[in-house]
Amino acid sequence: MCGRYVSATPPDELAKYFGAAAPPADLALAPNHNVAPTQTVHAVRERTGARSLDGLGWGLVPFWAKDPKIGNRMINARAETVAHKNAFRVPFARRRCIIPADGFYEWRRLEGSKRKQPMFISRPDGEPFAFAGLWEQWRDPNNLDADGEALELHTCTIITCEANEAMSAVHDRMPVVLPPGAWDFWLDPDNTDADAAAGLLGPAPSSLIRMHPVSTEVNNARNNGAHLIERSDPIEA
Repeated sequence: MCGRYVSATPPDELAKYFGAAAPPADLALAPNHNVAPTQTVHAVRERTGARSLDGLGWGLVPFWAKDPKIGNRMINARAETVAHKNAFRVPFARRRCIIPADGFYEWRRLEGSKRKQPMFISRPDGEPFAFAGLWEQWRDPNNLDADGEALELHTCTIITCEANEAMSAVHDRMPVVLPPGAWDFWLDPDNTDADAAAGLLGPAPSSLIRMHPVSTEVNNARNNGAHLIERSDPIEA
């Protein structure tokens, strides 16, 4: 799964990297070295022929949901079922996005202990990961604008797949990482070829992964700062 990651690259740099329009200054997100579910996160979307870097709530709320709290359980979508599961089937066909990440955290079980070693996973070249994601819009019937229209909540989820060889030493799953050559195809809302899109949902090469142990301070989502990704001595079992 993917339940915590890092988003520290400035929005204008991220937008340029993905060929998208940057968000207005008042909507730009601050660097976050401990992104957690339900927080607002960066997402690259393509709508009405334009690509933009937007802020979406992490935890997809299906359009049919009665309560937005369902999004708390929808932070990840499994690659094996995303095209058919009720919550994700429609956005998989029409509302795909990219979730940029400078790296992510995963916790490795320590043999003979209940403790887990947090690991920071990033790219060897220092470039951002392009996680495959989905987005959805939910209209709140209890929250109307001045014209009496239901306000929209835009949310997203990260697609995960089986781990590659490098990641399997830590966890059996990992986020789907899209190569640059697949971005146009993935983001195109007019491309409804679900089979072709599903063909992109395999594990990234192990060569795209580097990792090192970090402090257990990252375990608490309230902790933040660049020090969280610094290499730390492994904890003892």
